[in-house]
Amino acid sequence: MQITPMAPRCGVEVSGIQLAEASGDVMEQIKQTIYEHGVAVFRDQELTPEQHIAFGKRWGGVDVNQYFPLQDEYPEIAVVRKNADQETNIGGAWHTDHSYDQIPAMGSMLVARELPPHGGDTHYAHMGAAYDSLTDDLKAEIEGLEAYHTADHVYEEGGLYAQTDMGKELRGQDIKTGAVHPVVIRHPHTGRKLLYVNSGFTINFVGQTREESLPLLTKLLNSAVMEDNQCVVKWQPGTIAIWDNRSSWHNAMNDYQGHYREMHRITFSGEALAA
Repeated sequence: MQITPMAPRCGVEVSGIQLAEASGDVMEQIKQTIYEHGVAVFRDQELTPEQHIAFGKRWGGVDVNQYFPLQDEYPEIAVVRKNADQETNIGGAWHTDHSYDQIPAMGSMLVARELPPHGGDTHYAHMGAAYDSLTDDLKAEIEGLEAYHTADHVYEEGGLYAQTDMGKELRGQDIKTGAVHPVVIRHPHTGRKLLYVNSGFTINFVGQTREESLPLLTKLLNSAVMEDNQCVVKWQPGTIAIWDNRSSWHNAMNDYQGHYREMHRITFSGEALAA
C-alpha cells in the first residue's frame, strides 16, 4: 500500500491495493489514512455493487441517504447522477454530508460509474488545516460555540433543490432535520481540532439569529476554503474516493453540461461529535 500526497494539507492517493479485498490490518490502515488526510483516492478499482456494500459494512455500518434516488436492487447505494439535459448537479456547493443529523455520517465512499468526457472534478478542503489557519483571536472567539445545522431549506418542498431541474428525482421532501454541534470538534481517532461548520447546512450559532451569525460564519467559511487547504480529485474510470465528513468538506464541479454523469455513494455510520 503506497500513499502519495495530493496536496500539502489535504488528500492522498493510495495505490497497491484493491478495496474489494481490503480487511483486517489493511482496512485499519485505510481508515487511519482517511482520518488524517480527509480524503483518499483509489485508482483502477473493480468493485461490484455487492462489494461496495460489503466494504461499507466492514467499515462499521451504512447510513442510507434520505434524499437521493437509490439503486433499485441495492437500496444502501445512493445514485448521484446528472442527466445530459440537466443544468443543476447534486452537491455543487461546499458542504459536508449529513451534518444535519444528530449523529452525522462518519464518511462517504463514491464510486465512478459513468463519467463525462471532461470536467466533473470534486474539490475537497481539510477542516483541520482550516482550523489551524485561523488567527488566535478567531480561535478564541469560536471556542465553546455551538451551531445549528439543517437540510430543510435544501430538500423540502419548495426548497433550493426542489426549485431546480433535478428536484423531481429527490426523495424525503417531508423530512424535518435539525442538529446542534460544536463549532470546533476533536477528531475521535486523531485528536486533531477541526472546524465543524459548512456553507450547505450550518444556519446559525446557538443563541444568535441567522443575521447575527452571518458575519462570523462567513469569515469561517471563507477561511475554510483557502486554496492552501484544498485538493482536487480528477475522476477517471475505476476511481473511488473515500472521505471523512468530520475532517473535510467537498464541492462537486458542474462543468460538463450536455453530458451524463453517474456516481454511486455509500455513507458510513458515524458517532456523536465532541468539542
